[in-house]
This record gives sequence, C-alpha cells and structure tokens, in this order.
Amino acid sequence: MRILVVNWQDRLNPEAGGAEVHLHEIFGRMASRGHQVSLLVSGWDGAPGEDVVDGMRVVRRGSRYTFPLHVRSGFRAVTAGQEPFDVLVEDINKLPLFTPVWTGLPVVGLVPHLFGSTAFQQESFPVAATVWSAERLMPSVYADRDFVVISDSTAADLEERGFPAERIHISYPGIDHEIFTPSIHRAPEPTVASVGRLRRYKGIDLVLRAVAQLAGEGMDVKFLVVGQGDDASRLERAAQDLNLGDRVSFRGFVSEEEKVRILRSTWVNVYPSPKEGWGITNVEAAACATPSVASDAPGLRESVLDGQTGFLVEHHDVDAWAKALRRLLEDADLREKMGTRALEHSKRFTWEATTDELEGILQMSASR
Repeated sequence: MRILVVNWQDRLNPEAGGAEVHLHEIFGRMASRGHQVSLLVSGWDGAPGEDVVDGMRVVRRGSRYTFPLHVRSGFRAVTAGQEPFDVLVEDINKLPLFTPVWTGLPVVGLVPHLFGSTAFQQESFPVAATVWSAERLMPSVYADRDFVVISDSTAADLEERGFPAERIHISYPGIDHEIFTPSIHRAPEPTVASVGRLRRYKGIDLVLRAVAQLAGEGMDVKFLVVGQGDDASRLERAAQDLNLGDRVSFRGFVSEEEKVRILRSTWVNVYPSPKEGWGITNVEAAACATPSVASDAPGLRESVLDGQTGFLVEHHDVDAWAKALRRLLEDADLREKMGTRALEHSKRFTWEATTDELEGILQMSASR
C-alpha cells in the first residue's frame, strides 16, 4: 500500500511524545514490510523540510503552531508527481485537520484520545474553545470513516459522541521488549521517576507536593523529572518553593538509552495526568518490572492495573499520591510483587501485533 500519515509532529521533533513514538514504531515497521509510507508533519527551527527516517519519507511544513495553515500546501507537495495514495491516516492528537474535506482519499482516523472539556484545563481559553468546537464537528466531518483507538476508554468516548461502534477498532500500542527489560540494579535510595512532556495539565506538581509531604515525614526520597516542555520553569519554581532542594532532579530531554536506564533503576514510575489515551510509559516501566502510580483516569486505567501492577489514585488528591508512594517505597515485598505482575502484564503488548492489526484495518479501509 501507499500510505500517507498526517500528524502534527514526527518522532525527531524535540516536542515529540508518546503519540509520535506510537506512529513511528508502527509505520516504520510497515515501511520495512514493503509499504510506501510518507509522513506530513510540522517542523521546528533547523529541521530539514524533507527527510527519510527509517524508510519513511518525511515532509515538514510550518511549525507546531502554524501546521494547520500549511498542511494543505504540504499535501500538494507530498502528492505532486506521485502515484495516488491508497489511504491517508490522520493522527487526531490535537486539533483535527478535517482531512476528509480536502484530500479525496480514504481516511482512517487514529485517535489516542479526545480532549472534550478537559481542554480548558490544559490550554488558554481561545485554544481550548477551538479544540472543543472542532471536536464537536468530527461526527459529521468524519462520518463513515474508520477509526483506530488505543484504549477502551477512547472507544467509549467516540461512541458517546455518535460514532458507529462498527467503525471503531481498538488496537493497543506495543513496546519493544528487547529494549525495555528488567535489571537487578535499582537506585540506592527511594526514587520516583516521571518520564514525559512537561505540560501543565500533566500534573507533575501533584507529585512534587506528595514528595514534599514524604520528605517532611522523614523519608529520604528522590524524584527524577525527565522530559522537557513549556511547564518546566514553573515546575522548577514550585520545587524551590517546596524546599525540595536536591531531592528533585530535572533531567530535561534524555536519550532512549538513558530513559530505559531510569525506568529500570527507579523504584516507582509516576503518571499524574488527568486524561490520556494510553500512558505508554507505564507499560515501558512495567516491562522493566517497575510498578507505577498513576491518576485514576481514562486510558491510564488500562496501562496500570490498580492493586496489581501499581496503584491508581484520585488525580487531585495529594494525600492519596503520598499514601500510594509511601506504600510502595516502604514495602520491598509489595514492590517486587507488583513489579513481577507488571512485567507479565507488559508482555501482552508488542509492536508487531499492533502493526499487524493496523495493517489489516488500513487494507480494509483502502478497499471500501
């Protein structure tokens, strides 16, 4: 098949996160299977306008903030002089681009999650209102299109919005089990780690406050904050205001190798977001036999099995966060038991299986 993937960012973008990893792992494998895969994405300062990454042609237009203004000209550029694409995959990860209106191609929507009213907790009012309004138009614009979602909760959300259940396909993300593996070497002191983009809605400040509470009780706990984003400076100030000192380490962007090392060595992985499509870091940590504490939120309920592979807690309840972390940090037997269960849970999810599922869905959509 000739496949065009439209997404706001590619994996090489400094702002890339779990959604970009998801796309790259799947479509890189599709390219290796002989499919012709092109990506139309936004660029960043210094990024080449065209690239080839793991067998995929990458065309970059505009920036993170201007991509919707450039996506149509980018589409013309990526299709000029080429055989027609068999199918277009739109990753609806931020603002829907309404590709069925202007491409004329069979379109499959790939949806990590929709924001709904939570957009107003995450963005400025004008941006949130735009996202909320655009999502309300989706059932009419994307009528009779197939959707691939990455969790049961996202499937339920689409059904509630009026999308027909028979057009919604659930395909869980995978992980690379050759890279994410357990280690017998753990950090010498109680350590908590968060790995992901630093956005205000992600809730890292909740964990900072929980760590401050544990430190106030005398626990010698460390918190590693891994990742970058527009909330970094606010979080650093919050850590100073809480007098956390060297208990908190902001690592910024790290290599994939360093990320794996951190997930292997930390005692507990945390994911305090109020809403996610999946929470892939929870499963990556699980493959390292590391239990997680996450918000009791859509998407995260499937990547963390409450009481088995970690704990789910009320998102805004700092005391609940502190209690869950305390239980795991103080009880080595519980950590080991949950880590073992997490490792078993992670084995359900492989990129090869995910690629097989999506390949079949795309072939079906292209032939309708």
